[in-house]
Amino acid sequence: MPSIDMPLDQMRQYKPALYREADFEPYWDATIAEALKQPLNQELIPYDLPASALECFAVRFDGYKGGRLAGWYVRPSARGKFPAVCMYHGYSGRGTRLLEMVPYASQGFCVLSMDCRGQNGQSQDALVTPEGNQMGWMTKGIRDPKQYYYRYVYADAVRALEVLARREEVDENRIAITGGSQGGAITLAVAALSERPALALPDIPFLCDFRRAMNIACNGPYPEITHFLKQFPSLFDTAVRTLSYCDCMNLSPWITCKTIVSNSLWDDICPPSTVFAAYNHMTCEKRMEIYPYHKHELPYEHSEIKYRAVMETLAR
Repeated sequence: MPSIDMPLDQMRQYKPALYREADFEPYWDATIAEALKQPLNQELIPYDLPASALECFAVRFDGYKGGRLAGWYVRPSARGKFPAVCMYHGYSGRGTRLLEMVPYASQGFCVLSMDCRGQNGQSQDALVTPEGNQMGWMTKGIRDPKQYYYRYVYADAVRALEVLARREEVDENRIAITGGSQGGAITLAVAALSERPALALPDIPFLCDFRRAMNIACNGPYPEITHFLKQFPSLFDTAVRTLSYCDCMNLSPWITCKTIVSNSLWDDICPPSTVFAAYNHMTCEKRMEIYPYHKHELPYEHSEIKYRAVMETLAR
């Protein structure tokens, strides 16, 4: 199979050493404990969308350490306990919207999406960092792991999952999480940081194996880091240390739920070797769907694979 990266046989064996700091586990234990303790203050705002046997809502809840986050929610009109799906979106995008949730909702699922803070949705970013950053979000707070943007995004995403899991109509034991690119990274992170998911479906995930990705990815957000370091070369070690806390490769050994990862071998935004780096450290039930001629994209057939996995794993 072709690849813009390593040969496939080499990628299957690619398992770089984890580069966790000594306080990696306490860092995340404290962060998630804070995120779970903080009140959600969730609000469902009815949304008028003609959808037979479904109820649609705009969602609002408090972000980690401040700000108001937005999203969408659709549920069956019937009463009962339903399985659920939580969806996360790609870099600079916005949360999955209601009509895109209908295929799952129409099969008796509750479905929620989240807008990442400060990106192209309606979520506020209350994080104020003491110094500036390269355009985008990759270097916001990069001088300090406790101030790094993705620490807050991952904690927000765990809180979004709590919004869903704590709903009275949701069966908290039957929840899937999914997303592509940045959403794939968030899916991996939430699967590692929360015990809620029964199934994780990360697609062409971002934020894996930073040390390699920032040196070989020629398109997309990773170059934000290299552009920043051209301006601040003395901060290289500081930046890599901060990134290590949010590298999904370092988080992936904590994933315990069933996980299906997609990987495209011509992807020059999220290089396929970096996806393998995270995947090869997982010890959960897992499989990878490989698309040899796709770039940062997926074929229709993968949507069916995900749909079947959700139905087989969660539907009763």
